[in-house]
Amino acid sequence: MSHSETPSAAGPGFPADQTAPDIHAEVSKSTLRKAIAASAMGNAVEWFDYGVYAVAATYITLNFFPSDTGTGTVWTLATFALSFLVRPLGGMFWGPLGDKFGRKGVLALTIILMAGSTFAIGLLPTHDQWGMFAPALLILLRMIQGFSTGGEYGGAATFMAEYAPDKKRGFYGSFLEAGTLGGFALGSLIVLVTSVILGHEVMGEWGWRIPFLIAGPLGLIGLYLRSKLEDTPVFKEQEEQAAAAGADEHRGVWKELFTHYWKAMLIMGGLVIALNVVNYTLLTYMPTYLEHTVKLDPTVVLVVMFIGQFGMMICVPFFGGLSDKLRRKPFWIFSLVGLFVAAIPLYLLMGTGLLGSIIAFCVLGLLYLPQLATISATFPAFFPTHVRYAGFAITYNVATALFGGTAPMVNELLIEKTGFTLMPAVYMMGACVVGLIAAIAMKDTTGVSIRTQPVSVVPAGTRIPAPGEA
Repeated sequence: MSHSETPSAAGPGFPADQTAPDIHAEVSKSTLRKAIAASAMGNAVEWFDYGVYAVAATYITLNFFPSDTGTGTVWTLATFALSFLVRPLGGMFWGPLGDKFGRKGVLALTIILMAGSTFAIGLLPTHDQWGMFAPALLILLRMIQGFSTGGEYGGAATFMAEYAPDKKRGFYGSFLEAGTLGGFALGSLIVLVTSVILGHEVMGEWGWRIPFLIAGPLGLIGLYLRSKLEDTPVFKEQEEQAAAAGADEHRGVWKELFTHYWKAMLIMGGLVIALNVVNYTLLTYMPTYLEHTVKLDPTVVLVVMFIGQFGMMICVPFFGGLSDKLRRKPFWIFSLVGLFVAAIPLYLLMGTGLLGSIIAFCVLGLLYLPQLATISATFPAFFPTHVRYAGFAITYNVATALFGGTAPMVNELLIEKTGFTLMPAVYMMGACVVGLIAAIAMKDTTGVSIRTQPVSVVPAGTRIPAPGEA
């Protein structure tokens, strides 16, 4: 297909060519299982890194941003947000590389950088030992994390989507998000166990380092799993087609994205704003909110977080599989409307204490899962193979940097300035409105092949032939 064609009104920013996808035999189940394990493990390492930082925020503040005025927590959350501001640069760097040289090699590099920088945080001197150099080093390592994550998530989602069977892309893709929640849950569990064993005082002195140091061996496991896989069949197929045609599929990636796929990027950006404001308010800022605003004991907060995250992890594949049957666009709309309606009542329930916090967190998590479970089935389908990694990584990380990673800091600042403890619910509701507009504008991507074109150019309901079927 020519990539210089005039965009069609058939889809949001997609080329006019709507020829039938070239369907090939699906990969073997053993290869698919290995691909799932490699993608999910890498994602688990990524979000273990972020999750540990979130649940250990109190100890990070104590050791790197000590303050008598209470601003230390804001600095800790600002450092968390700073890593997200670097993510678009990572997406711009790693995305085109992944489209040019393959997904596998880039994902190997990003997991090394991610796990290595987290491991190094566990070795840092504290503010008492090195003064301002200590938080400066912490910020540098967080920026390295953000840069590597800019290529990790988009690449892992693309990798998973290109390996998964078209009709089960929701189910298989959901295991990537099971890895996300598994990483969060493991981070909460390790911080919980070490704090119970060592006590709050010892955790503040040196015990906080243990969860960060565990990222080292976890990263090596993820690297080993990824090294055992070949690149995706879809990517190899596209490379073979380009070589046979004597074409350079990688020229002008930027021009092509912003000429032919700007509408797709805009719609995806709106969905990501809603997705990640909810994600980072619920999974990252919640420990700080429960401890500082609801006034729960730090150990109790870790219990709440682990129960909620583990429960969500168990449910993710169910929601992913259900999206293959009920379609993904209605899933997104249901989730966004549900969160908008329930946000304030559930945050009020959260303020009643431990039981209310557990119930509210779990209900919010269940309402959020229709979005989370379908990320790697929905977003890679917005772009064709030769710009898929770049289009996903750039769009996802720009929206996440501006609205997702900053959500914990913004929520904390708004509560401090206004004294209104329901501000996180209001912020979440605003993001859901943006996401709902984008969800209504997007075309359904359920069940359509992503091998030769973005699936969103194919009308919803188009039947996909079985492999070998005429």
